[in-house]
Amino acid sequence: MAAAAKAFIGQAAPAGYIPGVGRGATGFTTRSDIGPAREASDAPDERHWRHAGDKKKEGEDDNENLNDSNYDEFAGYSGSLFSGGAYDEEDREADLVYDAIDRRMDERRQDNRIKREKEELERFRKERPKIQQQFVDLKRDLAKVSAEEWDNLPEVADIGKKVKKQRTERFTPMPDSFLNSALASRGQVSELDARQQKFGGLATPMSGTQTLMPSFKGDLDLKEIGRARTSMMGVRLDQASDSVTGQTVVDPKGYLTDLNSLTPKSASDIGDVKKGRLLLQSVRQTNPKHAPGWIASARLEETVGRIQIARNLIVQGTQMCPTNEDIWLEAARLLPPDQAQAIVAEGVKHIATSVKIWMRAAELEQDVQAKKRVLRQALEAVPDSVRLWKAAVDLEEAADARLLLGRAVECCPTSVDLWLALAHLETYDNAKQVLNRARKAIPGERSVWITAARLEESMGKKENVETIVQTAVKSLKANMVEINRPLWLEDAERCDKSGSPLTAQAIVRTVVGVGIEDQDRLETWMHDCEAMVEHGAYNCARAVYAHALTLFPSDENLWLKAAFFEREHGTSASLIEHLKQAVARCPRAEVLWLMRAKALWLANQAEEAKKVLAQAFTCNDNSEEIWLAAIKLESETGFDDNARALLKRAREKAGTARIWMKSVRFEWVTGNLATAQSLLDSALELHPQHAKLWMMKGQMLQQEKRTDEARIAFANGLKQCPTSIPLWRLAAELEANGGQATRARALLENARKRNPKSPELWLAAVRVERAHASEQAAKALMAKALQDCPNSGLLWAEAVFMEAPVQRRARSMDALKHCENDPLVLLAVARLFLTERKTSKARSWFNRTVKLDPDLGDAWAAYYKFELQYGTEAQQEEVLQHCVTAEPHHGEIWQSVAKNPVNWKLNTKDILLLTARQLTM
Repeated sequence: MAAAAKAFIGQAAPAGYIPGVGRGATGFTTRSDIGPAREASDAPDERHWRHAGDKKKEGEDDNENLNDSNYDEFAGYSGSLFSGGAYDEEDREADLVYDAIDRRMDERRQDNRIKREKEELERFRKERPKIQQQFVDLKRDLAKVSAEEWDNLPEVADIGKKVKKQRTERFTPMPDSFLNSALASRGQVSELDARQQKFGGLATPMSGTQTLMPSFKGDLDLKEIGRARTSMMGVRLDQASDSVTGQTVVDPKGYLTDLNSLTPKSASDIGDVKKGRLLLQSVRQTNPKHAPGWIASARLEETVGRIQIARNLIVQGTQMCPTNEDIWLEAARLLPPDQAQAIVAEGVKHIATSVKIWMRAAELEQDVQAKKRVLRQALEAVPDSVRLWKAAVDLEEAADARLLLGRAVECCPTSVDLWLALAHLETYDNAKQVLNRARKAIPGERSVWITAARLEESMGKKENVETIVQTAVKSLKANMVEINRPLWLEDAERCDKSGSPLTAQAIVRTVVGVGIEDQDRLETWMHDCEAMVEHGAYNCARAVYAHALTLFPSDENLWLKAAFFEREHGTSASLIEHLKQAVARCPRAEVLWLMRAKALWLANQAEEAKKVLAQAFTCNDNSEEIWLAAIKLESETGFDDNARALLKRAREKAGTARIWMKSVRFEWVTGNLATAQSLLDSALELHPQHAKLWMMKGQMLQQEKRTDEARIAFANGLKQCPTSIPLWRLAAELEANGGQATRARALLENARKRNPKSPELWLAAVRVERAHASEQAAKALMAKALQDCPNSGLLWAEAVFMEAPVQRRARSMDALKHCENDPLVLLAVARLFLTERKTSKARSWFNRTVKLDPDLGDAWAAYYKFELQYGTEAQQEEVLQHCVTAEPHHGEIWQSVAKNPVNWKLNTKDILLLTARQLTM
């Protein structure tokens, strides 16, 4: 029985029906669903109309694009919210305002943005360098490869497993008939006719006439080819010959090499030259009176090597532009000397007032008398030219120059140089008259006044110098001339360097305060002093200090800076005099009293130094520094009893830990150990937490070979002073020297727990391992130390020489990266260069070290020992003097030598010599 047919079969689908939507089959759309393509004017299909309930919302866009590329963070999808509105003049004006604001904000952040982008780029290039940057050092080393080494490099093909056999090139000889036919086919010729040899193919005898073609011969003749080549060479030489004199301007021997340097190298250059020649020719034809066109044409021909054509053009240009100065000078430059003299003589006839042409004419003359004659003719034509007068005066003797300058200042009364030159040649009385006339002629020129002051100083009339400078400033102000302070100070520096210190100081005192606010005076003057010292104008700097001290007499720091200046650049007498004034103005300044006493002592005036310290006691009661200075002075001069008495009085009145320590040390170095130990026990009762007292007690017991008692003393000291690094190191050193490495390790480990991140303790532990264990254990401990103290120059300097010699260079680079300005690291690098026998680099790094830290005695000792081995006597003496001046006090080996009781009376020079002997390079 057949199934009944469905009622909807054959009927149209209802509006909005989507096949398969009930079972979820809506994954794709076919062309039948969309319908056939139709134009915009066609009526839409009624089946795809919206439902009645699906009304289009107001403002909804039919073409809304929800793609991510159409999304805006501010406006959302489909662009601006107000894109449908009208864009009027107010909107345009608002957009311009906002654009201007954006540009302004971008300019404000531009510097920071550029800086940030540059740093990011540098960091990126550092992290990810290019391959060519990674091989820069290897490419640089290629410069050291010799020619033999380069020839010995194997070829690429030789490295492979299978070496290919070299193929021999085969040559098949060709018959002459083949070469002859090829020659005839290409239209080449083997000889030139007379016209081509004469004109070089550049001229045709008659327009419209057919050029005769040379005929070919039946056989190829190589001799004919050689003769043709010789003929061509002759044609080129004839074309390059001088058409005026007939002499060739080409060197026959060096013709081939010179030809390459004079002619353009490429076709593009030849084209540019041709274009330039055509353009300049057009300029000359359209405006023949335009001198720059002639000059440019001549220089173009000179550039391409056609010197004779350039000369012809410039000579023609002088005829067309006889009143132009530049074209005559260019002609004098291009022409030979004999022709140049003639062309310059012609030029001065047309332009008699041209100073440059007259000067060129004088330069072309070889004889001095001829030069004088030309210059005198020039002065007759141009009497007001300062340049001509100077050139003429330079050629004359003193007597004739004086007469010439007398006439010169009449013709050029405003020339300062001529007035000053005349005053320099005159006597004192005549020079005064000349300068007075110059002041009247040039009332606003300061150089005349300064020369007058220097003249008075040279004659010994010092009292007039200050008056002249002050009068100069007043006169210039009256003539409405601005007093430019920097220019006046520059003049003062020049006077100082040229041997006129009084004039320089007078200028400084007069103008140093011009144009400076009161609150900025001291700072500005200190900057002026630093600049003057750098320029070597020490008298000017001294005058600035003196002027500043008159206005700030109670400034202790200012007196101290001036004292340092006198110590560096003055004399012993000037330093003593300055310090005498300083202590009178600042009696409570202990450092000034001490510097004065030391200056007197160094000047071998010990008694005066004692008197100064006695005066210092009256102004500074119970001053520890003055007590110690007096004690040192007595001990250095050999008065031990006086020093002992002063120490006793100092302990009674001041009683500081330092005075007690100096008392103990004085008895120790003089050999009174019993008295020293008694004083030490009393000092420890009063100052039990002073670490140096415990260290001295342990060292004295060690000196007497009482090791157990010394160990107890160090232990008691560590209980009182657990943060004293030197005390921990001495205790560990005692155990290590006694063979007790385990105790030393335990002490140093305990010390690092109590005092973390201490490079000195880590270094002591590393040295214990190197002495009693192995290098591997020491390196492992050093690695831990560098992790704990990555910026310690002390550890890095030790780590460099713990490596093998081939690895020390890399280790030193790591040290410099972490501690670039550490003196110990610089000293290690200098020693490293010394081990590699690079003496020049080692000397440079030693010099850098002592300049960076002049108080490091070990650096001075290493530097001096280096000069003893590789330097001259002058270099050795220079290092020694600089070390004595610096007076270093620190350094591991330096302090061990200086604090040895046996060396207590040695000076800096003797300590340097002993330290250099003990130092191992």
